[in-house]
Amino acid sequence: MFEARLEESAVLKKILDSVRDLVQEANWDCNDDGIVMQSMDSSHISLVCFMVRASSFEVYQCERNVSLGVKIDSLAKVLKCAASDDSVTLKADENEPNTMDILFESKKNDRISDFQLKLMVIDQEMLGIPESDYTSTVEMSSAEFRRIMGDLSTMGDSVTIEINKGGASFSTKGDIGSGNICLQKSASVDKPKDGVKITMVEPVKSTFSLKFLNIFAKAAALSDTVVLSMSEEYPIRIEFAIDKDVGYVRYYLAPKIEGQES
Repeated sequence: MFEARLEESAVLKKILDSVRDLVQEANWDCNDDGIVMQSMDSSHISLVCFMVRASSFEVYQCERNVSLGVKIDSLAKVLKCAASDDSVTLKADENEPNTMDILFESKKNDRISDFQLKLMVIDQEMLGIPESDYTSTVEMSSAEFRRIMGDLSTMGDSVTIEINKGGASFSTKGDIGSGNICLQKSASVDKPKDGVKITMVEPVKSTFSLKFLNIFAKAAALSDTVVLSMSEEYPIRIEFAIDKDVGYVRYYLAPKIEGQES
């Protein structure tokens, strides 16, 4: 029997919110390390993956590797039935995972809800994501990242991200004009999460779809900070580390080719 219990359902709700605009259904691969999902979006332009580590669960039992074929919107509907501070327990038969039992318990243990979600058979293999030695990284406030992507979307459809000795810049150009936002390396004593950390081995400059970056920015609810990792002509990796070392949500997006539509 596979069983995993999280102290608060809010974590799982936020994870689903961060992937549901990109992925409709996907396998959740469960093993000794935790729960992992990897999936391309329907247009095969971006890749999203998340991991919830086994150590972050109050209870975690997984005697053998199992893949749970989950319809994301269906699970999200079930999770709406839980208060954010309710605990959530997921259970499934490791031998024939046709359904997943979902149990919600209130903090006072005065309310228990039990649902059964049908699982899917999804022919999907785990993708081998090569670990790249990125030449430039920017760690910044996830709220600021979300704001920048939203602000630039008022002007254009694409953003050019450039990292060099002067800092990190985000620029766009559209029918009504252009916009440019520059961030310099900084540290905030009172609020470390609001600082900007830039690591650069080589300068890098690439252009990406704002449509996808705005979708990625929804994961700001999971983490105070976000790390952007870039190398010339490689997909950008955008990582939100889930608080308290719970796990992470990562997005990969290929740079746009000149003349390519959004």
